[in-house]
Parts: sequence; C-alpha cells; structure tokens
Amino acid sequence: MGNGSKGRVRLSTAFALALTLCGGLASVGGVAQAEVSARACDPSEVRLRGDFGELRFSVEIADDPAERAQGLMHRETMARGAGMLFIYGRAGPAAFWMKNTLIPLDMLFLDEQGVVTRVHSNAIPHDETAIPGGDAVKAVLEINGGLAKALGITPGAELLHPGLGEKAAWACPIAPNSN
Repeated sequence: MGNGSKGRVRLSTAFALALTLCGGLASVGGVAQAEVSARACDPSEVRLRGDFGELRFSVEIADDPAERAQGLMHRETMARGAGMLFIYGRAGPAAFWMKNTLIPLDMLFLDEQGVVTRVHSNAIPHDETAIPGGDAVKAVLEINGGLAKALGITPGAELLHPGLGEKAAWACPIAPNSN
C-alpha cells in the first residue's frame, strides 16, 4: 500500500468519526445506525432541525403537574446550551407566564408531531401576562431569551426527543426486537 492508500484510510476513518460525533445515521466505519440513533435519543437532550441546520440542547424534563408548575422559576442563570422541555400527555391548549422567573426565556411551542408551531421570544421576567401557545400543544421547549432568533429557530422546525413518541415528524428509532 502506498501513501495515497494510507491517506484514504485516514480520511475514511476521520469521516466515520465525524459522522459518529455529529449523530450521522449511516453505517460507516463499523458504526451501526442503531447505535448512533440511540445516542441521538438521549432523554436528557433535545435536537432541533430546520433551515438553520441541527442544534442540540441539554434539557431538564417537566412532565408532571408539579414539575410543570415549578418550571424554571427562581433560576438566576441557565447555560446557553440548556433548556427545559415541558411534555404533556396529549396535545391541548397551553399558556405560560413568567411569574417568579428571573431570566428572559424563548418559548418554542410544539404540536403532537414535535413541529414548532409558535416561537415566543424574550418573555419578560416576572411578567404574569399569559403567553398563549395554541390549542394543540404537546410540548414546550424553553431556552434562554434571544437564542431562537440568534440561531434562526422558526415555526416548522422539528424536535427529536423520546418523550414525543413514534408519531413525531422526527421520531426516535424503535429499538429492534432482540428475539
């Protein structure tokens, strides 16, 4: 094997590693599709895709009434790549407010398919005015105020998270039966 072949092997290995780190879904360099996809559906993380490309946020989950009522109240800071995902058992009307919330937030309202239907930017800390999300809200992602605009997140973006189920527009893969 000459140096040219060795260079191609290194490039292929680097390409496979890049796909793995970026959550690529191809089976390249021995990285199986299911392994990469499983990592992409970590419950402590959401991924968003749209015209802006693909983004990841680490999230806390609020999926019961007490967690949803508390939300991000009394937090003085939140990491730029962090957020809170509110998940409801079924889609329905939802409205949020900023009572006892100390930091400005962007709210991404999602339908049952995990598609962003509305973005409310820079909700004002302590404001008790209701922020309506719509009549068929399945989930809400709260991120730092101003990030949605800065990153180009708009209605139509799709969210990946196991809490949205298999009917989501960008659904987590179903694990193969191990029989």
